[in-house]
Amino acid sequence: MYKSRKILVLDDEKIVTSTLKTLLSLEGFKDTNFFNIPSEAVEFLKTNKPDVIISDFVMPEMNGLEFLKTAKKMYPDTCMILLTGYADKENAVRAINEVGLYKYIEKPWDNDDLVINIKNGIERSNLIFSLKEKIAELNKANSELEKYSSNLEEMVKSRTEELSEVNAKLSAIISNCADGIILISNDCKIESVNFAAEKMFGLSEKMIKNKSLDEIFFFEDGSSFVSKFNNFNLSGMLDDVIIKNAVNDVKITTEISYANISSGGYFVCVIRDVSAQKEAQRLREDFIATLTHDLKTPLLAAIQTLKFFIDGSLGKLTDKQNLLLTTMSQSNKDMLGLVNALLEVYKYESGTIPLTKSYFAPNDLVIQCCNEIESLAKSKNIELIQELNETFDVEIYADRNEIRRVMMNLIGNAVNYTEENGKVLVKSSLNRNDYMFSVKDNGIGISNSDISKMFNRFSQGTKTRRSVSTGLGLYLSKQIIEAHGGKIWLESIQNKGSEFFFLLLNSAVIKNKV
Repeated sequence: MYKSRKILVLDDEKIVTSTLKTLLSLEGFKDTNFFNIPSEAVEFLKTNKPDVIISDFVMPEMNGLEFLKTAKKMYPDTCMILLTGYADKENAVRAINEVGLYKYIEKPWDNDDLVINIKNGIERSNLIFSLKEKIAELNKANSELEKYSSNLEEMVKSRTEELSEVNAKLSAIISNCADGIILISNDCKIESVNFAAEKMFGLSEKMIKNKSLDEIFFFEDGSSFVSKFNNFNLSGMLDDVIIKNAVNDVKITTEISYANISSGGYFVCVIRDVSAQKEAQRLREDFIATLTHDLKTPLLAAIQTLKFFIDGSLGKLTDKQNLLLTTMSQSNKDMLGLVNALLEVYKYESGTIPLTKSYFAPNDLVIQCCNEIESLAKSKNIELIQELNETFDVEIYADRNEIRRVMMNLIGNAVNYTEENGKVLVKSSLNRNDYMFSVKDNGIGISNSDISKMFNRFSQGTKTRRSVSTGLGLYLSKQIIEAHGGKIWLESIQNKGSEFFFLLLNSAVIKNKV
C-alpha cells in the first residue's frame, strides 16, 4: 500500500535528490517528487497533498525550517522528516518544537533506517488521516442524532463499534511499537506504559505506575529530569537520557520525544533506545581520529622529501620543475594543516586534550600575532591598528599556544575578508578579572541568518561569500575558548563590518604581575 503513496523530497544539492530518487525507486515507491528549489516545492504543494515530506535544512533560498512551516500550514497532518548535518542538531530540535516534526535524520543517513522511517511516516500520516475521517464521521453522526432521535440507540451503537475498532487498532499499534511509550500525569508521575517500556525498565507496568520521572530517568551529570522536562512547552525532545534496567543493571541511553495530549496536562512520551547508535558514533569518531593521526607521518615525509628537491640538495631544478614541486609542497602542507585541525577538533570534542596553562602577558601575545600577520595586511594595503588599553601590567592564566591559535585565526580572518585599503582594529582590554579580546573590520559584514552558523563545524562562509578554508577555524576557536571557561561571539552589520570577541572570565584566573 505504501508504495503508491505520494512522497515529496526537497534538497538544494542535486546529487542528494538523485541518490534518494534511485533509493526510493529500488524500494518500489512510485509517486515520488523531487525538488532542488524550495519555491518550486511550495508551488507543487498548492495542488498536491503528499503523505510524507523530506526536506534538507540548510538551503540558500529558504531553509528547511521555513519550508516545513509553510508546508505545515497547508497540510498539518502530513508526516515531515528533516535531513540535517551533525552540527545542525540544535536546529533539528528547534524544528521538532516549532513545526511538530516527525523525525530528523543526520547526514550521511543509513539507507535502511531512512526507508523504515519513510514507511513509518506514511503509516503515521495515514493513521492521522483515518482518525480525522473517523472524527468527522462522528461529528456528522452527532448532527444526525439530533435530527433522527428515533434512531439514536442504533446509530450510537454503530458509531461506538467503529470507534472501538479505531481504539483497538491504536492499542495494537502502541502495544506492538518497538519504542517505549509512557503516559505521564500533570504531576510528572507515570500513568501507564507499553510492553517495550516495560522491557527497557525491567519492571512490570504495575511496578512502574505512579513512580516519579526522577525515579526512572536520569542524566550523567546528575541533573533532574523533571526540571528539564518542565522547561519545555507542550512538546519537545530530550537527548542522552539514561535508564537503568532493573533486571541486569545495564544503563540504556535514550532519546525521549514528548507531547501534550490533553488540556489536563497529560503527556505521552516516546522513548527510543539509542545506545547502539551512540556506540557506533563513538567508534566512527575514534576511527577518524586514528586515520588522521596516521596520515601525519606520510605527509611530513612527503613535505621533507619535496624540500630536498626545492632547496637544490638533490640537484638543480628548472624553473618549471621548481614551480611544480613548490605547488606540491604547499598542497601537502595544506593537507597537513587540515589533518592537524581535525585532530584538534576531535580532542576537544572528546575532552582528551589537556590545557597547558601558564601566566603570560596577553598584550605581548597580541603584538606578536599582529607582527606575524603584518605582511599579509601590507600586501592588501590594510591598516592593522592595535588598541591595547593599558593592560601591560597584568598577566592571564591560560594556555598560551591555544589562545595564540584563536588570536591568529580571528586576526587572519579579518585581514582576509577585508577589501584592499581597509582597516582592522585589534583590541585587548581588562574589566576587573575578565580579559576581553576583539577584532573589528570594515568589510562587507555578515547577515543575521549567517551569524548563528559561523561557529558551526565545517562552516563554509556566508550566503554572500564562500570560504575556501576547512571550515574548522572558528569552530575550533569556540572549543578552545569554552574549554577555558570563557565565551566567543560576533556582532556584525552588513556593508559596515564585523567584530569578533572572546572573553576569558574569572575561571581563567586573571591576576596582576608581581
